[in-house]
Amino acid sequence: MVNQFAINLGFYMLMPYLATHLAGPLGLAGWLVGLILGVRNFSQQGMFLVGGTLADRLGYKPMIIAGLVLRTVGFTTLGLVDSVPALIAASAATGLAGALFNPATRAYLALDAGGRRVEAFALFNVFYQAGILLGPLVGMVLTGAGFRVTCLVAAGTFAVLGVVQIRALPARRAEETKEGGGRGVLAEWRGILVNRPFLLFSTAMTGSYVMSFQVYLALPLEVRRLGGEGTFGVAAVAVMFVVSGLSTILFQTGVTAWCRARMEPGRALTLGVLVMGTAFLPLLVATAVPVPDGGIGLRLLASVPPTLSALLLSVGTMIAYPFEMDTVVRLSGDRLVATHYGLYNTVCGVGITLGNLLTGAALDAARRAGMSALPWLALVALGLVCTVALHRLHRTGRLSAPPAKTGTRPLTV
Repeated sequence: MVNQFAINLGFYMLMPYLATHLAGPLGLAGWLVGLILGVRNFSQQGMFLVGGTLADRLGYKPMIIAGLVLRTVGFTTLGLVDSVPALIAASAATGLAGALFNPATRAYLALDAGGRRVEAFALFNVFYQAGILLGPLVGMVLTGAGFRVTCLVAAGTFAVLGVVQIRALPARRAEETKEGGGRGVLAEWRGILVNRPFLLFSTAMTGSYVMSFQVYLALPLEVRRLGGEGTFGVAAVAVMFVVSGLSTILFQTGVTAWCRARMEPGRALTLGVLVMGTAFLPLLVATAVPVPDGGIGLRLLASVPPTLSALLLSVGTMIAYPFEMDTVVRLSGDRLVATHYGLYNTVCGVGITLGNLLTGAALDAARRAGMSALPWLALVALGLVCTVALHRLHRTGRLSAPPAKTGTRPLTV
């Protein structure tokens, strides 16, 4: 839990301000800024499967520590260099670091939590969101003293965390790799790729990640479209982030306990994604309201619907996330869990990229055609499609753990 909090604290104290640093003091062209940021995302999403496989084979602790060391190096480099090749290499290193420790951290938590995985992942999300909430605030203070200071403090956070993990984190690894079954990596990957329920579940859940990512894309753009780029627009976006993060910190464990006492995991997943789909209804309704020329009316229209949407996205995520993480473990058959998390993250990452491209296109089309309801209709429709898909998977029993074959070594599916 502390590991993930510190990871997010260090990451989010730097990354929200990286683009401004690259385009401002370093004076890089917009396409170069996009390239450097895109390299980080690509190296992380593209290497999740490899990182998960290494974690299952070499152990969770070595991959967590390797990721922390690599991110320390990457963040230090970002603060000390100004050449484009060095910046690209540092950005790639920070992305690869995430691919190494993310699957390992989740697999470690799933293994140690045992039968209390759902509660453990609920608490995990509290620490996760606390890091996201606090990181930008710390970064804002540090950036006032200089971006290099921010980079070095963020790198120091990962360095200290790495030392703590070396000294205090017990070693853990997948049980099946201890047994020495002799299966090659490609055979293991093929085994996962024929796990149809797991692939269907991963595909269905990509929509939830596209929807939740709109807190960083469509919602801030909507606030600034109506509220402007000035102080009010910045403050309204900040309030939206605070509402989203603080609600998770305060209510996640209670929401999970309520859901677990009243419904099956598949039903909770379906409900959570449905709530995420309805999160865009306030924005859809707001498009029917005439835009005031200014004053308090314009400010309310610019801030209240996006904040309500962010809150509903947070509630939907609170409902779904612990059961989602638990379902990945169950569909893996409790075997090669980190590898399954790695592939799951890759599938969802590709979905986020495509979804954001389509959302951006919808926003542009809506602006040109004067149809401001278009992107919100599309996102509501996406939520309904994903809800129906998860409901069918639940009703057909495909979200249950696969049965082990009698008298044979279980397959990695």
